[in-house]
Amino acid sequence: MSDILLEVQNLSFHFGTRAVLQGVNFGVRRGESLAIVGPNGAGKSTLLKCLGRLLEGSSHSIRLEGKPLEFYRRKDLARWMSYVPQAEGRGAPFTVREFILMGRYPHLSPFSLIGARDREAVERALEWTGTRAFSDRPLDSLSGGERQKVLIAAALAQEARILLLDEPTTFLDYKHQSEIESILWKVKRDRGATLLLVTHDINTASLLGDRILALRAGEVVFLGSPEEAMQGEVLKDIFGKSFLFATHPETGLPVVVPERVDQ
Repeated sequence: MSDILLEVQNLSFHFGTRAVLQGVNFGVRRGESLAIVGPNGAGKSTLLKCLGRLLEGSSHSIRLEGKPLEFYRRKDLARWMSYVPQAEGRGAPFTVREFILMGRYPHLSPFSLIGARDREAVERALEWTGTRAFSDRPLDSLSGGERQKVLIAAALAQEARILLLDEPTTFLDYKHQSEIESILWKVKRDRGATLLLVTHDINTASLLGDRILALRAGEVVFLGSPEEAMQGEVLKDIFGKSFLFATHPETGLPVVVPERVDQ
């Protein structure tokens, strides 16, 4: 069995006449965490949606376990992959528990009843994400950080082996950022999940990613380890600006720190 779980070969994608992705190539190993970074408009979210077949027209360039992505029925693919969007303010007429239970849809037939295994999966997801305390609250009563935890809980209840995470910590306060990062780390470590994480935060990418893939203008401009990525010339080539670094006190890796703004 190949160690490569997901393989992307010469992937291109267009919105109308505009090329968003061009000649993208990379592979993702089983149990790996791949952080995807790049400036605004680089094609990061588009890439993630192509991988989850949320955008059609590119699946011939993507293979899952050696098989073309279009080989999989939608329901079968949902047992492999779960897409976790960025939490938004729009509400839904469900409680937290009801919403997480919807994550079981790949395992249910149209006429089957919710069974013990489904309820156990929901309880495990609540426990993993620390959402049990507000499991009976309406979704639209939650904060952004709480809502993001619920989205991840639904993906865990789905029992997908690959999580596609689109900016899971953006716009969250430091407490919720830390909690989300801790959840994702445990999911990778203890469940052996494969993570593909889109983020604007290069520090988050270096802490959570086994490898970092960088896009610029729809093309891959870097693929390597956090140690290789967190270098001045590498980041300048990706983002078009210089960065100021310090050493992380726990990992020893360079981290980007804010520059002083001259008055």
